[in-house]
Amino acid sequence: MSERVLRLKCPTGWFAAGREVSRALLLLSDGAFKLYIYLCLTAERSTGQVQADHADLAKALGKSRRSVVAYLEELRHGGVCKTRPATNQHGQGQIEICEAFWPYERPAPREKPQSLADYTAQIRRLLAHRACVKVSFGPADEKLAAAFFEQRLPIEIVEHGILMACTRKYMTLLTTPSSGLIVSLSYFGTPSKRPLYRRSAMTTGGTAP
Repeated sequence: MSERVLRLKCPTGWFAAGREVSRALLLLSDGAFKLYIYLCLTAERSTGQVQADHADLAKALGKSRRSVVAYLEELRHGGVCKTRPATNQHGQGQIEICEAFWPYERPAPREKPQSLADYTAQIRRLLAHRACVKVSFGPADEKLAAAFFEQRLPIEIVEHGILMACTRKYMTLLTTPSSGLIVSLSYFGTPSKRPLYRRSAMTTGGTAP
């Protein structure tokens, strides 16, 4: 007799409860465990992080804010989660479930380039992955990459700028195939036009260099 195939009634919104949850069950009080389960259900699966404030959590759990504060302290003390306070009184703080209590694998953090050579190599790899780009990376491209590095422009911002510019280029190629491919890094931003720098300022909340 073949085993019955189990099917979820609702394929979304569920959480994988295994040994991590069993460990928390033995460690936490009833209220703190309830908060832990709520965080697990609402956390981003790839990061184990939740954006919330005490009022949100109190309302969701049907508890007082004072109780939620005590539960969070228990979670922190037990190494179940880490918290980062909001940057201002109107914002939400961040709660991250620690590795020992989070069953999903997190993506490995991207290493930040430590030298100009590493930084340039990452830009070249980003360009090589785009079909609309054919940059030979000559002296002018090397110089522009060095300018980005000296201005401490995060590689994530460069990646975002390349993605946005390539999206626009693909749209252009659909209507005007003769427009040609991208052949220079300056297409994505130069020290005079600096679209990548403006994006950096918006992301960090500062002023573009």
